[in-house]
Amino acid sequence: MTINQQQDEIVEEFSDIDDWMDRYAYIIDLGNALPAMPEAYHIPQNLIEGCQSRAWLQADLTPEGKIEFSADSDAIIVKGIISLLVKVLSGHTPDEILDADLYFIDKIGLAEHLSPTRSNGLAALVKQMKLYAVAFKAKLDSGK
Repeated sequence: MTINQQQDEIVEEFSDIDDWMDRYAYIIDLGNALPAMPEAYHIPQNLIEGCQSRAWLQADLTPEGKIEFSADSDAIIVKGIISLLVKVLSGHTPDEILDADLYFIDKIGLAEHLSPTRSNGLAALVKQMKLYAVAFKAKLDSGK
């Protein structure tokens, strides 16, 4: 599934939920369903700077040249937001991630319903995911 198809699926899922308290509950459910991040990845290097709560992000390059993300947070809402980003970007090539316009954040109204500190954390998380893509792209390009 492409990044845009994943985003469209998320937008569709959220279109059925009108009330923001229900949307928050759904985001929490998504966070609870996020696969557990191995404890070995809960290290200072994986902490996202700029996040109000503690959030970790690990990226691994598969032999097929795709990036697999695993993530976690000690805040339930943040964990749910992270799960959305992991769902959209994980399993794609560095180029696909770098070219992605993450429009689903605005389309589901997430950006306007987050506190400024959570918005900063979301931006920091997206930035870190794209930085991993830059690093892995350079690694793949140098291997050619």
